[in-house]
Amino acid sequence: MTEDILINVTPFETRVALVEQGSVQELHIERSIQRGHVGNLYLGKVVRVLPGMQSAFVDIGLERAAFIHVADLRQNRTERSNGTAITPIEKLLFEGQALMVQVIKDPLGTKGARLSTQISIAGRMLVYLPYDPHVGISQKIESEEDRTSLRERVLSFMPEDENGGFIVRTQAEGATDEELRADQSYLRTIWNSIQAKAKSQATPSILYTDLTLAQRVLRDMVGPSTGMITVDSRSTTQELLDWAKTYTPSVLSRIKHYSGERPLFDTANVDEEIARALSRRVDLKSGGYLIIDQTEALTTVDVNTGGFVGGRNFDDTIFKTNLEAAVALARQLRLRNLGGIIILDFIDMDDAGHRSAVLAELNKALAKDRTRMTVSGFSQLGLVEMTRKRTRDSLAHQLCEPCPTCQARGNVRTPRTLCYEILREILRESRQFNPKEFRILASQAIVDLFLEEESQHLAMLGDFIGKPISLEVESQYSQEQYDIVLI
Repeated sequence: MTEDILINVTPFETRVALVEQGSVQELHIERSIQRGHVGNLYLGKVVRVLPGMQSAFVDIGLERAAFIHVADLRQNRTERSNGTAITPIEKLLFEGQALMVQVIKDPLGTKGARLSTQISIAGRMLVYLPYDPHVGISQKIESEEDRTSLRERVLSFMPEDENGGFIVRTQAEGATDEELRADQSYLRTIWNSIQAKAKSQATPSILYTDLTLAQRVLRDMVGPSTGMITVDSRSTTQELLDWAKTYTPSVLSRIKHYSGERPLFDTANVDEEIARALSRRVDLKSGGYLIIDQTEALTTVDVNTGGFVGGRNFDDTIFKTNLEAAVALARQLRLRNLGGIIILDFIDMDDAGHRSAVLAELNKALAKDRTRMTVSGFSQLGLVEMTRKRTRDSLAHQLCEPCPTCQARGNVRTPRTLCYEILREILRESRQFNPKEFRILASQAIVDLFLEEESQHLAMLGDFIGKPISLEVESQYSQEQYDIVLI
């Protein structure tokens, strides 16, 4: 089954959609003023060491100080692999120390970027590990014969004075010796330039920037199942062709420039998919639906039968809905780029065979996802718990912000609740101050309620405190906004 890649480029933003059988499976967005930092190398300065948390804060020139844990220090790699006690962070780092670090997680919410000193530089076929002298093979290369052959070939190309090592990527399966040598040479050249910059620049400074989103598509996403790579920018098309000539010549014939009258994303209804991916509700073809809620700690997915009554009996209806939901939610995880802990609440099934079939369908659908995941079976509560590696913001966090009216609660207090809150506030202030008059500034809905159903309570409070209370509409106020002015 082929996957086509659409790349929409504007001066302010690059968007990539992976389309399979006319359906959008993945979306990637990179804005020019908000480029991610994962993979970038910095010469940072340690600003604070926290022995109690075995962590440190490092200034790398971003808005917030970045964070590094003792487990991400390469000095402790041998101890971790041997299971021996690791060296405490306070014995490895000190305030003011210059430190070469790599971003492994972008800043998320209020958290700064996460760092590591275990440097890795990704190429097309290989990942270079300058401080780790071993050769590893991607777990997705399953053939033991291929794994052994690749390891031996990569080792044979390494010079005797090489201090680093390599991880062989999935794309290296079937690669020629020339391609592997070229990738090794390219990665060593990058590392030499990084080392030269580190010796000449002050802290904090950037030493290496990862590829643009369009280039990373060729490096990371293109595989045997990839069909056409269509780009709507002539300059970006040429940039990708030049990059592919050097690093991925086999892809050249699949890169083409789109010059049609319709916007490129309109040809696959990508913008409509983006709008749907920002909604809580996902409708299934059968009439059932999913409800997806994203919180700080985890994401929950609730499956409902909705209007689907097509099964021979109730159990059959539930089973078919859950099977369809398993495929749909696997796609939604990729589309929305949801990560961290994910709780799946399928409709309860009494039949153990049905539960096994749904779990098998879920794992089959998730197998298309390049992101690392773990999936557990059904718990005693009938929930499926899973994790999906999170390295960047979800689609909703990239494109949306908390609602200023409800402050991201998802609901607002009723006008009556706010009226009573205002009355209590006036009573409280009347005991502390002695104005001539209290004036309520509020939205139209609040003022209307005070003039109608709550007029008696407002008059009773005015009589009780012995002061007049007037009303004034502020058209710019949201329902929950109000002010009490003492005149």
